[in-house]
Amino acid sequence: MRAEWPSGRFGDRPYNGAVTFDRAPIVLYGRPGCDLCAEASAMLDALLADRAARGLPAPSVAARSIDGDDELQRRYLLAIPVVAVGGRELELVTSRAKLRRFLSEALDGGAGAVAAAPAASAGTARA
Repeated sequence: MRAEWPSGRFGDRPYNGAVTFDRAPIVLYGRPGCDLCAEASAMLDALLADRAARGLPAPSVAARSIDGDDELQRRYLLAIPVVAVGGRELELVTSRAKLRRFLSEALDGGAGAVAAAPAASAGTARA
């Protein structure tokens, strides 16, 4: 079964930074038709549901398309899907384990902060 990018998350009300949240919202950068983006969205949903069930912070997700925005395309075209939380970014989200660790470190202040890495590396995180 092929995962699809959730249309309701895309372009309807992208996060613009003007809203205040208890925890930084999660922004998922991608584009419609991107299979990896759809898979990252499904992983993110499952991990956040698990976090909520365990009583851990599980902020809302704002999906943001890089299409039609030259700056976002320049920044993320070769890195999507990208998950951003509180100034940290995880590029090329393809590993559930890496995404779980990233969310834990970004949302819970877990030990061993994600180290900055070159943007060309798969699954890299930037602080």
